[in-house]
Amino acid sequence: MRLLALLILFASTTAQLRAADTAEVIVYGATPGGIAATISAARQGCRVLLLDSERHLGGLVTSGLSHTDFHSFESLTGLFLEFAGRVEATYRETYGPDSPQVRDSFRGTFGEPRTNEVVFLNFLHEFPHVRFDVRGRLVDVTMSSKTGPRRITAITVLDEDGNRETLTARQFIDATYEGDLMAAAGVPWRAGREGQEEYNESLAPMKADGELQAYNFRWIMTKDPARRVTPAAPPGYRREDFAGVIDVLKSGKIERVFGYPRGCIFKAQTPPLPNGKYDINDVSTGLIRLSLPGQNLGWPDGDAATRAKIFEAHRRDQEGLLYFLQNDEAVPEPFRSEAREWGWCRDEFHRTNHLPPQLYVREARRMVGQRVFTQRDSEHAPGDARAVLHTDAIAMGDYGNNCHGTHHEGPRFGGLHGGEFYNPVPPYQIPYGTLVPKEVENLLVPVAASSSHVGFCALRLEPIWMSLGQAAGHAAGLAVEKSGPVQSVDIGALQRVLHSHGSATIYVSDVLPGHADFAAVQWWGTVGGLHGLEPMPKKPGQRGPKLHGQYYEATPGHAAQLDRPLEAAVADRWTALARERTLPTDGLPAANGTTTRGDWIRTAYRLAFPPKPKPSPQPLNLNSSQPR
Repeated sequence: MRLLALLILFASTTAQLRAADTAEVIVYGATPGGIAATISAARQGCRVLLLDSERHLGGLVTSGLSHTDFHSFESLTGLFLEFAGRVEATYRETYGPDSPQVRDSFRGTFGEPRTNEVVFLNFLHEFPHVRFDVRGRLVDVTMSSKTGPRRITAITVLDEDGNRETLTARQFIDATYEGDLMAAAGVPWRAGREGQEEYNESLAPMKADGELQAYNFRWIMTKDPARRVTPAAPPGYRREDFAGVIDVLKSGKIERVFGYPRGCIFKAQTPPLPNGKYDINDVSTGLIRLSLPGQNLGWPDGDAATRAKIFEAHRRDQEGLLYFLQNDEAVPEPFRSEAREWGWCRDEFHRTNHLPPQLYVREARRMVGQRVFTQRDSEHAPGDARAVLHTDAIAMGDYGNNCHGTHHEGPRFGGLHGGEFYNPVPPYQIPYGTLVPKEVENLLVPVAASSSHVGFCALRLEPIWMSLGQAAGHAAGLAVEKSGPVQSVDIGALQRVLHSHGSATIYVSDVLPGHADFAAVQWWGTVGGLHGLEPMPKKPGQRGPKLHGQYYEATPGHAAQLDRPLEAAVADRWTALARERTLPTDGLPAANGTTTRGDWIRTAYRLAFPPKPKPSPQPLNLNSSQPR
């Protein structure tokens, strides 16, 4: 009820502002990346309109993906870290600081969908120049020119009552999972997989094809009888579609219906979410899968009717499988009894009968932009603990290339997915050009970002999408401020804005957002100063000690060690790098046994960005009649 009231309040505010307050930035897609873009553009001082075609805010983060995909807390920065802090604070305020709910929120990264949605909405509502409209489906884009540099001059949206409205703005951001605005604007895009030779990617197939990473739902389920809703058969259920499960169950290769991480049908990710809920996902490399490769090929470029048909097919398959396991007498009793312990959560997804309102679209269109992010961009630099350097980075991540499969071999139950990979890599940087079209001058694309299939599989995580959205929002604000194209945004200025808001452009395990030296260390690391300090590990992509599941302590070899005495060799290399980057070097400290790495970096930062002098106080005019 609280969420519904907030939505009504936001909608009424939007209606009041629409006529009088023209947006400078329009964000299409209320995904976490779109929300981050909206907030960061608003923080740049812009009037922002956030549009979405469904009555839903928050994309997958409020639609079942509650076990956030990252490997170490040190990779979480910027608006995602701020969001997680607000989620944890909500549990603390609601249940108490020492409550199980606070503990189970895992520092706010394991929020229940209902909690995540309220936090997002409250966050947006703090900005008086942000408008949020969930009723606008894109139907047309008007461009300034068909040749050469082009601009979006207006978009037309259709509300649920069939009314068309044309909207204008100076900058546009496509934050949809599908890249719908990008495609409508005529920006080149791809779906499917590139061949190995195109970008020299070992994880790519030998030849290019149209295969797409598979989709599934991320259910939120519980075993708590007080919260549990018994699943029913989905529309169109047919028993014969699931009879093949019986032979797999009798083979002894399946231990449980719900489990983690292997030997089960439904991956109930542990530890559980607050209030005894579980995020249910596809079992990687399993014999019985939720993801359905091949059945989603019409989604990326499909119209609303096509996508609705694919949505229902996935629902019929995945809910039907659960219903069969819980109710069919041919299912061995131990499996059937266990399955019946689980159900939907009574206090989640009220508008959609306790089922997630969105399908987990892992991959759809990918822009072909100024810079294509590939497998190489998340691999080690030669001989280095760190990944390849990108001095134009505007975000970073630590998850790695991750694909749940693009085709299926063998029977529906008992066969195996092909095209599946899980590739450990070091933390990696993401260049600005992955957000930027080649020609359209007032569009940024942080979610359907410019990448190969393999490269996209390292970008497609919500914390990373929020970082890319944050960068896009600030970049749009800078473009508005300068009245220039997004291709000409000063990347150094954008990086400094991001650092000032706690958003990292390189992974540094011991200087995190909130640290007094965060901006200086991020700047120097992005310049290249932290490369070459630690050797490449024997095992590529080595992670720290495991916490649990997919979560680890900080990645080794990625600390700045600010208190470490500055070695002469490091001082010489850093000074040479400063000269190479045409940075001021007069006044840099020498390695004298007492100078630390932190001393050097802080001095270099002050020399590069000297504090602006405070304006002199104006003399008091005692004869003035103006108020003081």
